Amino acid sequence: MLQYIDDTLFSYKASLKNMFNIKIILKCFELAFGLKVNFLNSRIYGVGVDQTSIFCFATILSCDVMKTPFNYLRLPVGGCFKRNVFWEEVVNRIKNRLGNWKGRFVSVVGRICLIKSVSSFIPLFYLSLFRILSTVMKKIVSLQRNFLWGVGV
Repeated sequence: MLQYIDDTLFSYKASLKNMFNIKIILKCFELAFGLKVNFLNSRIYGVGVDQTSIFCFATILSCDVMKTPFNYLRLPVGGCFKRNVFWEEVVNRIKNRLGNWKGRFVSVVGRICLIKSVSSFIPLFYLSLFRILSTVMKKIVSLQRNFLWGVGV
């Protein structure tokens, strides 16, 4: 089980017994803490499990079946990180963050601080799991350089 803020990720062997156990665990959570699990917003996804079983498990848990690729904590799961399309969101987020600032109205030191705080940390989450393409890295460095020298992003 993995928890992050209001997300919980269960990882179990695909069996009917485990699905009923997950349902019992979630119901016990509701009783213990007085919080309601919203099964309508919950989704199930199986790795290496046939679709018939997944739909059966979704019926047991009263939730939807998740399709790939999907985002988890803003990371695409099931996408191919060896394609430029996978990295477009990172490049666009950096471009948008730096584009909101008017580089010519900020000193060089201020631009360096913005580059370090904004555009250097956005791809770190992706880089903790995926190896970045050299073409994508060149785009990011180009955006940083253009912002540093006051060229429009």
